[in-house]
Amino acid sequence: MKILSIALIIAVALLFVAAQASADSEFSSLITSMDVQAEANMADFQVRLGAYFDASSSQVETIIRSVDRPGDAYMCFRVAEITKKPVEIVLKEYRANKGRGWGVIAKNLGIKPGSREFHELKKDKLASAAGKGKGKDKGKGKGKGKDKD
Repeated sequence: MKILSIALIIAVALLFVAAQASADSEFSSLITSMDVQAEANMADFQVRLGAYFDASSSQVETIIRSVDRPGDAYMCFRVAEITKKPVEIVLKEYRANKGRGWGVIAKNLGIKPGSREFHELKKDKLASAAGKGKGKDKGKGKGKGKDKD
């Protein structure tokens, strides 16, 4: 009976480690994608971060300078958006746990592994919102195009 309990505990621990490794792998792909976008055009990347997350250019620059990779800056803003915490709180958690991965950072800030929010965190919101932004206009033109007075 004792051996069965120990085996069950080990199995659950291994499943947790495997799930965490899978999540970190998915975050790694997203972060690498962000890094590639930033490398291609850092100025555009910074503008898109600021526009999507409604952050000032100085705040975006500060976060980018404070992390290891541009993709980590995106993740700081994204976790802040989902948790509704200031990005500075996420940055503090990042500094304390960056070696443990974004899955751990997200969990520590209240995003439960496997939750809808956790799955949302893995999506590239900059690509899906290209040219749209999150602001009040949401990509609606301001000009006097066809049929506009």
